Amino acid sequence: AALFALLAACLVTAKEIEPRGEVDRFVPEASLVGSARMRVLLWDVYDASLFAPGGQWQAARPYALSLAYLRELQGEAIAARAIEEIRNQGRTDEATLTRWYRLMRAIIPDVDRDTELLGIADANQHAIFLRDGELLGRIDDPEFTRAFFGIWLSEATSEPGLRKQLLGDK
Repeated sequence: AALFALLAACLVTAKEIEPRGEVDRFVPEASLVGSARMRVLLWDVYDASLFAPGGQWQAARPYALSLAYLRELQGEAIAARAIEEIRNQGRTDEATLTRWYRLMRAIIPDVDRDTELLGIADANQHAIFLRDGELLGRIDDPEFTRAFFGIWLSEATSEPGLRKQLLGDK
């Protein structure tokens, strides 16, 4: 119970932000579904915001996830943590995880406070990544897209409270 209380305390409501032009470019009629602040122990890590057509998220339709960082992190650490989260959701094919890690390392940069990384799942379920509005790269693998965004949106996420807030459940 104490661990649950600690995890619950780590999530606070993030400031609500409006979608930037790049969200509208990839996600038709995008509007905010929900937002949350990710905290680890005493540290604010990022504000996350999910955008989808009409503010209604569906995994098979385009959507965008914005992570507005509140601290410095290395891209290598972000990619390694993403692979750890994907593995914890039941992925066991190490060859695929290694390939995905290398793809992310080629795309995900180091971030500073106030850096926004935007991940978009497009209509073909390809993952497109932008930093502060600039295209970083894309991964044209629907399986990767489902696994990557599942870090936040899957029922198997390690952060169910954050998922609930992103999906608009108060």
